[in-house]
Amino acid sequence: MKQPAFLKKPLDQMSPTEWESLCDGCGLCCQFRVEDPESGAMALSNVSCRYLCHESHRCTTYATRQKKVADCIKVTPENVESLHWLPVTCGYRLAANGEKLPGWHHLICGDKNRVHTHGPSMKGSIISEDDADWE
Repeated sequence: MKQPAFLKKPLDQMSPTEWESLCDGCGLCCQFRVEDPESGAMALSNVSCRYLCHESHRCTTYATRQKKVADCIKVTPENVESLHWLPVTCGYRLAANGEKLPGWHHLICGDKNRVHTHGPSMKGSIISEDDADWE
């Protein structure tokens, strides 16, 4: 499996387009995490941000997401290493760690939907925060 040549660049030398292409579209970064108040352990809930499209697993307001959701974090080359909640399979995290992208990543296989059949996607298993009963 041929890795994109730009992965050999230092993160801060990637173009914005190259950087953004690392997103695999799994949607896990848009799922809410729940913290156990006693242990502090974090777990993914089955609830996503209201702006995550459950068909495409892409943000419906990507360009303005930080304006609409105050705690939405933009993953950048500067902060990626501190975002410990990103999945270990995240393309941004893998690039930051100098690791290869998995075979199901769209930059390797050419299919943006393969993450949902062979990757970590929770497509079909989550609901929007608008539909969640938090009690």
